[in-house]
Amino acid sequence: MPGPLAAIDRFNAARPWDHNAHYHRWLLGRVPARVHRALDVGCGTGDLVRALADRAEEVVGVDADPRVIELARAATGERPGVTFGVADAAADLPAGPFDVITCVAVLHHLPFAPTLERLRDRLAPGGTLLVLGVHEPSRFTDHLLDAAAVPANLAVAWARGRRARPAAMTARTAPAAMTLPEIAREAGRILPGARLRRHLFWRHSLVWRSRG
Repeated sequence: MPGPLAAIDRFNAARPWDHNAHYHRWLLGRVPARVHRALDVGCGTGDLVRALADRAEEVVGVDADPRVIELARAATGERPGVTFGVADAAADLPAGPFDVITCVAVLHHLPFAPTLERLRDRLAPGGTLLVLGVHEPSRFTDHLLDAAAVPANLAVAWARGRRARPAAMTARTAPAAMTLPEIAREAGRILPGARLRRHLFWRHSLVWRSRG
């Protein structure tokens, strides 16, 4: 790795921060003040589940990794209305309906269309699906925003200072395979009227509300 890139890599390794958790507040801003049931798919160590518990009477967090589910349970304790379970979103999910479903950095690990259909089908009438995902850059604007994210990422890391890698960042990762145009095409077919937005820090969001 060339010198400058190696220096950036060492800097990031010493000051890791969770790009997905960075957008939790943005996602919560699209959740109604009070809901009955919420589901977080790919919940990891449960940070978003615990935040959703302030809005929902019942929150279910699921992840395919039994290890992180145990970490989520330990971090949450006996909080009323919160449950965690091991589940593969590509094969099985808790029975709905749910008023809110969140899915953060998960879909690129799974068959996109069938999983999105499964999430859609578990929404209650008038429910909200909130997806934060990663994509393969394919256009000039993608590469431009990616380039802009590098100094911004360094600035955030510097402001946060040196720290241990968050437990949420120890889960397995996979490269994105779909481009934004491909995601937009499939999402538009499965979720008519869904809003797709590109974000800084190599992320996009997909927001959809089912018909009431």
